[in-house]
Amino acid sequence: MSMTHPGLPLAWALILCLFMCVLSLWALLKPLPSATPKKPAKGFSLSPLPPRLLLAARIIFVLLFLLVIAAGLYGTQIPERNIATVLTWNIWWAGLVLVIFFLGSAWCGVCPWDTLATWLVPKNSRLNLTVPAGLRTVWPALLMFIGLTWLELGVGITTNPYATAVLALLMLLLATVSLAVFEKKAFCRYFCPVGRTVGFYAQLAPVALRPLSTDVCASCQTLACYHGNASVEPCPTQLVMGRLSQNTYCTSCGNCTQSCPHDNIVWRLRAPGVDSAQHARPHWDEAWFMLVLMALTAFHGVSMLPFWETGSLTLAQWIGDSGQHLWTFSISLCLALLLLTLPYGLATGWLKRTTRTAYAFKRVFTHLAFVTIPLAFAYHIAHNLNHLMRESVGLGHLLSNPLGLDTLPLSMLEKHQRHMHMLLPETVLYSIQIFFLMFGFILAVVVLRHRGGQLLPQATRTDAWRLYPMLGFAIGMTGVHLWLLSQPMIMRM
Repeated sequence: MSMTHPGLPLAWALILCLFMCVLSLWALLKPLPSATPKKPAKGFSLSPLPPRLLLAARIIFVLLFLLVIAAGLYGTQIPERNIATVLTWNIWWAGLVLVIFFLGSAWCGVCPWDTLATWLVPKNSRLNLTVPAGLRTVWPALLMFIGLTWLELGVGITTNPYATAVLALLMLLLATVSLAVFEKKAFCRYFCPVGRTVGFYAQLAPVALRPLSTDVCASCQTLACYHGNASVEPCPTQLVMGRLSQNTYCTSCGNCTQSCPHDNIVWRLRAPGVDSAQHARPHWDEAWFMLVLMALTAFHGVSMLPFWETGSLTLAQWIGDSGQHLWTFSISLCLALLLLTLPYGLATGWLKRTTRTAYAFKRVFTHLAFVTIPLAFAYHIAHNLNHLMRESVGLGHLLSNPLGLDTLPLSMLEKHQRHMHMLLPETVLYSIQIFFLMFGFILAVVVLRHRGGQLLPQATRTDAWRLYPMLGFAIGMTGVHLWLLSQPMIMRM
């Protein structure tokens, strides 16, 4: 028998609906901001992370990674009693998006896959081949992300410690082979689904590595942030700090802060979402990654609703699928991607007509895809908080026996006790979830008004109401996310 988390109470849902109505009216009536992107704000400078502290953090995460491998391969296969599944899916994967909210792409700077790959492949043994042109996009990362979702929800590796360890090793293998074969760190730049997700979400983060003075970067002759120096490697994702306008491909490795001869690279506080609203450049592959990311986050929620199992069984019987129902899941995943991305395409076409813009459909599609990032980000955090707050109880006991030796599955009484002893009271959890949905909707409106205004002809640039098709899309997706959070959700383990 599966345990379920209770959904958001109706009162909280009504608060969000009222908030969206008020903000939508404001967005349609308020004159649009200037179409000229603003210069990055000065903000506040934060000291770079000392190299020794960064190395210590990397070692800690490598040790945790090795613990996951050992526990998954040699520990109990009861998922809730094994540190491999709990640490990977309940804590790391659930908490990662929350970390991005505060620290941007900092996770990539301590990623154990990249750290171990760097230790395993010496500089003088790398082939440094150029990445083929067909792979120099985020399409590989997007396909891997869809594949990861298929493994996670279809195959069910989240409840299989051994499979979790094998997947972790396969990702390490891919990172290592990529580093050995291709120049710089192609895995981080093009292939890693986690890194690209972190990168797109980091556009919304209030922190970023940026120049202390843009004038210093403009007069720099060495470009050490890009090329590195005798003791520091070049930027792994080929970024020039003086021209950096978005967090998407910054891995927070700290190379630029160490190699800059002028000590001009610092962590900066800035307005959340400024990259998506003003500075990020639209590309076709990136637009699809953002759109599918939004669809997959919603699909995760749908697949954990009580009716999902019944519906999947009905579809499996209809198509004659037996066993693990992988064909049934694959068809469901494809249908979900279609149903959750099609409304954006329709809204794009409708907006192109209402704005009478001269830009082609593809340009409008890519230019406004950044609206989907805050919507996906907000729901992703709200959904993950359920798992993090409700399913991570008893971590201390698990750490005392990480392999789960000589343990039994959680009893129904123990699962009920988890509901009674959450890490946060339910009221606090609900308020945080609603806060993030509000936050995501606000940023989506801000992004739409800035980017939509750039598409409008000069004569209609003040007519904010012409953006209503995409505003309707943002309202609709937030409504879908709200409905998902209001339903009882099956516990992961």
